[in-house]
Amino acid sequence: MTDQPSTPGAEPADSDQQTEKRILDAARSVFVRRGTAGARMQEIATVAGVNQALVHYYFRSKERLAAAVFREAASRMVPAVVQLLASKGSLEEKVESFVHLYIDTVSAHPYLPGYVLAELHMHPNRLTALRELSRELGPQQGKKLLERLSADLDSAASEGRIRRMPAEQLLVNVAALCVFPFAARPVLNAAFGLDDEGFDAFLRERRAELPGFILRALRP
Repeated sequence: MTDQPSTPGAEPADSDQQTEKRILDAARSVFVRRGTAGARMQEIATVAGVNQALVHYYFRSKERLAAAVFREAASRMVPAVVQLLASKGSLEEKVESFVHLYIDTVSAHPYLPGYVLAELHMHPNRLTALRELSRELGPQQGKKLLERLSADLDSAASEGRIRRMPAEQLLVNVAALCVFPFAARPVLNAAFGLDDEGFDAFLRERRAELPGFILRALRP
């Protein structure tokens, strides 16, 4: 491919959004395989089918590209979770919806948990992107979400439907139960004799069973 960056102030050759998306997709695949530290811009350009100069034209540096890839990955989950927790549904509805949202999203993008956790561990400044995504949906959204979830829990506990539990503990418990099969997929495949089709069937079963398991664990 002969894409070349144009001079400042002019449109780059092949300036449509597909070029930027192709570079982001290529960068994500390289970052997932090699980690951000081990990734090289030339390899990203090769996977994207463009020359390295065009990668630099769009993103200037590997760090800016890594930040863009992380934000794109986080945006697949964070806004939907924020909107779900901020909704007016019952606690039971929110637990079921969260489980379904998480399993469906990660099934479609299985790299997400490992990639996001590794980036946050190696690059704590990535937390800024998560905060920005949350703030885009409203000021002090994180605090409001915990307050809303705490109110849901207090209401359900006052009605005798559940035992009292801090909102932070519930969020961590539900997220951990959702993420474990994806993080431990090789172990589960070996232990249960699952191939790809079998693992997909296991996830469908878990998608149906997990909300009830969590809600039963919350009962007084």
